[in-house]
Amino acid sequence: MRGISKAEPIWVAGCMSGTSLDGVDVAMVLTDGVEIFAFGDSYFRPYSEPEQALFRAELGLWAASTELCELIETAHAEALSNLKGFDLIGFHGQTLAHDPDHGRTYQAGDGAVLAELFDVPVVWDFRSADVDMGGQGAPLAPFYHHALARHIGATSPVAFLNMGGVGNLTWVDPRIADPASPGALLAFDTGPANAPVNDLMRARRGMAYDANGAFAALGTPDMAIVTAGLELPYFYKMPPKSLDRNDFHGVIDAVSALSDADAVATLTAFAAAGVARAMDHCPTPPSALYVTGGGRHNTTLMTMLAAGVAGDLECPVLPVEVVGLDGDMLEAQAFAFLAMRVKRGLPTSCPATTGVRAAIGGGRVSKPSP
Repeated sequence: MRGISKAEPIWVAGCMSGTSLDGVDVAMVLTDGVEIFAFGDSYFRPYSEPEQALFRAELGLWAASTELCELIETAHAEALSNLKGFDLIGFHGQTLAHDPDHGRTYQAGDGAVLAELFDVPVVWDFRSADVDMGGQGAPLAPFYHHALARHIGATSPVAFLNMGGVGNLTWVDPRIADPASPGALLAFDTGPANAPVNDLMRARRGMAYDANGAFAALGTPDMAIVTAGLELPYFYKMPPKSLDRNDFHGVIDAVSALSDADAVATLTAFAAAGVARAMDHCPTPPSALYVTGGGRHNTTLMTMLAAGVAGDLECPVLPVEVVGLDGDMLEAQAFAFLAMRVKRGLPTSCPATTGVRAAIGGGRVSKPSP
């Protein structure tokens, strides 16, 4: 890549605890922060129901309790202890509150704790610098998506869709070598994904999520609610743009009178409709939409996505596994890749991904004591 010197690739461990609150993903990537040379071991450390309850009690707060911080750091340490041979850690922490329009975002957890435990540098607090420079602070995976598109040998624009607690879309032109260059990327949050469904399933059925979309398949979406939801101001904002996990709580209120199955089907349809609307912003139609995150396991959601996206754009909707990637660990891998970029002083976001005023490298680095 022009202007970027070569660096020796190293094994980096990335950590992700997302808004679905299911647990900690850790994964290793051999990278120089520009290219991906190999994928390493990975591990998932689930959160117990009492641990999830503690997270839910503090969602929306701008300062986590000591108890929650200790849980986050301990859970990540337990997960990382299953990996060997890494020389750097990328630690995302747990997002409790995200309000970039007012210049603030908060990920709980202290990377310095992990630096001491594992005796390697830890890159963390990835979002604050971006928000301080007027960006949305999210999504941050797009620079990794750009590297993935080139890694899989894509020769025309493709898109990656992460369906976690919130949905986010990255459009990539792999023909442009530098992800920070104009035209290489466009990224933004599409709307709610799994979070509203998970919350409703827990509240009504005592279940953590709708496994395989089986419950949604039993119901009938209320398309009047879906259509009304798409009239919310967020869907009229131009990207880049981002969301907090709870920004669409009103949609859960809207399905309160529906049966359990119809309510879940409606929330699932709303998530798919947000993605279909988001595709209108792509500079050119992508040749494929690769889906990552837990939502790709939801057969009903994937069917709805195919109907709304593939039907309009002739763009196949595919799980990332079809191109040899791991959709369960892709977000954790992303923070490994970004950590290496921070180590090298390379940007991790740009105007086309977060709306930040200029390409910027986020993250602060904690080194272990001598």
